[in-house]
This record gives sequence, C-alpha cells and structure tokens, in this order.
Amino acid sequence: MRYLFFTNTPAHVHLYKHAIGRLADRGDEVLVLARDYTCTVDLLEWYDLPYEVYGACDTSKGSLLSRLPAHYARAIRLARAYDPDLIFGMGGYAAHTGAVVRTPTVLLIDSEPASFDHTISTPFARAVLTPNTFRKNLGEHHYVFPGFKECAYLHPDTYEPNPDVRDALELERDERYAVLRLNAFGSQHDVGKRGLTGADRRRIAKRLAEDVTVLVSDESGEADLEGLPESVRRFDLHPALMHDALAEASLLVADTQTMVTEAALLGTPAIRSNSFVGDDDMGNFVALETQGLVHNVAAADAVLDRIDELLADETLEQTWQRRRDEFLADKANLTEIIVDAATARGRIADLESVRRFGRRPEHEPAQSVGVGGD
Repeated sequence: MRYLFFTNTPAHVHLYKHAIGRLADRGDEVLVLARDYTCTVDLLEWYDLPYEVYGACDTSKGSLLSRLPAHYARAIRLARAYDPDLIFGMGGYAAHTGAVVRTPTVLLIDSEPASFDHTISTPFARAVLTPNTFRKNLGEHHYVFPGFKECAYLHPDTYEPNPDVRDALELERDERYAVLRLNAFGSQHDVGKRGLTGADRRRIAKRLAEDVTVLVSDESGEADLEGLPESVRRFDLHPALMHDALAEASLLVADTQTMVTEAALLGTPAIRSNSFVGDDDMGNFVALETQGLVHNVAAADAVLDRIDELLADETLEQTWQRRRDEFLADKANLTEIIVDAATARGRIADLESVRRFGRRPEHEPAQSVGVGGD
C-alpha cells in the first residue's frame, strides 16, 4: 500500500508521525506532502520522515490566499506522480487533491469554527474523523473517536516525558517555570479572531516573572521582550523538544489552541485566552475545562487572576496529574485508529474504535457539559 499524508502545520506532523512510522515499519510506502510553514519542515527533518514540499507561506493571513493556486498545482502534480492508494489530511488540500487524482481521502478534523473549510472539503472525503467532543455534524461519513487529535502523540501509550530537557533549557531541577505561547493568527480558521494584545502579553509576562522563569514561544517571532525582567526569555530549543518542556512546566498561558490541549494531556495547568472563548467555544476546550484541566477566559485581567490562583496552589502538580490520569483513562490512542483506518483503506465504519457521529455507545449515558468561567 502507498499512503500520502498532508502536513500543513507543525501540529499535523505530530499527528501523523507515529502512524507513518508504523506503516513504514510494516513495509508500506509513505510520503508526506508538506507546507513550509513555521517549523513544519524542521519537524519532518527531526523525525526523518519522507516528504516533499508543495508550497510555503508565512504567518500573515494574506500569505496563504495569494499562494493557493501554486500550492494546489504542485500538490496535485506530486500526488499524481506518487500514485497513492489512500490520502490523509485535515482539509481542502488533501480532499481536493484526492478528488483530482481519484484517490480516497480520510480527513481528521478537530476545529468546529472552520466552517468554510468543512464545506469545501468533507464532500470529497471517504471518511471524516473527529473527536467525540466535536459538536457539528459533518455528514453521513462523519465518525468520532474518544479523545483528541493530540492523543495520536501524547497518549500515555505513545509519549514518555524527558525531564533532561531542563538541562537543555539551563534550568535547575527544582526551578519552576511557565511557558507563554503566543499565536500568530495567520490560519484560515483564525480569520476574524484575535488573541492577547501586545500590552497584555507584557503584563502577563511581568506577572509570571514575579514567581517563575518565563519561556516565551512566539509563533510569529515578533513578540517584544525588551524591558521585561531577565527571567523572561525566548524558548530557543528545537521545536521537537517543546512537549518535553511543556510536561515539566508549572503553567502554560496561551492565546493559541493546540498547545493548550497538549498541556492538558500532559497534566500541565493551562490558561487559554482568545476570542474563540465563549458560549460557542470548541467542544474539546469545554470538555477540558469541565475536567478542571484548562481555564478558558476571554479577558487579560481574568488571565492574571487565574495566574495568581494557580501559582499559589501548593498541590497544583498533584491535582493536575490526577485529573489528567482520570481524563485519559478511557481515551483512545489515535495512532492505532489511523493505522487501522489505513489498513481498511479509509472504510472505517466497521472499526470498533469509532462510531458514527450522533450515535452513543450502549454503555455510555448521555452527559451534558457546560462552559465554565484558550
């Protein structure tokens, strides 16, 4: 079998990396079509995955739109030359390429707000797979699994933290630190959305620095750290080491999405603040807040209040690890599902690990989840 995977962002590399390795190890042929966006290619190189670049864009919203025609042309040309049996991806690139080269496609989607992308991509997919917290019906081929996309690489069966990352970060073994993650808001699903302002970022960094070392991970690379305390510095390790750093952190404060979920699955307290937060927030963040793993707040002042509460809690680490273990107890290792879907050539209806959207398993009673107060 020949499998083609689209990785448009760094998170997509993490999503598929273990499945790609498993398929290659059993003798199947695999190829990644990558967009050169932030550290996507760096991660592909780090994990030694076979790839071709179909195009590049920066973190500005206009960059992607202006380059779409060239991206599609090269992606289709590369896919046709490779002649895959099945394509995996998360949106239009994968779905439309599959339609043009007449190859079935499996889409793995986790963002409800990306309505336009859903509309133009899901009709071309053999199967659409989402977390069971997903709150939109994407059609008759929509199936759900117990967990999040991050369970493909941070499930306990897959990931083991490496505390030696502290040495690389030049941090003492008992030194508390926080990660401040800043989003560029340059993706299609970010149109019309916003995160922390420059002034609020500085206020938050200063407050964190009163108690902990602060590592700033800035997607755009443009955050102004001048004049901030010396304990505020950039995260300057290879991006492949970010999960190890996040696992050791005392706290994550972020206006992004994926890293908040990653922190929760690692048992690291997280505060998320952006304009996605509210009554129409994504189901995964509602579930994580219900479990007590994430604080979703819209205003920067509320972020500061949560920082005060969390950093003053002497039982923080133990509490979050317990909540994390309880939350993950019934969550699937998504890598296993991806490999099974590949084996089934995308015909996933008969897989025991998934179910059709809207249909509850017999042993699971209906539950309501409410929005509490990334």
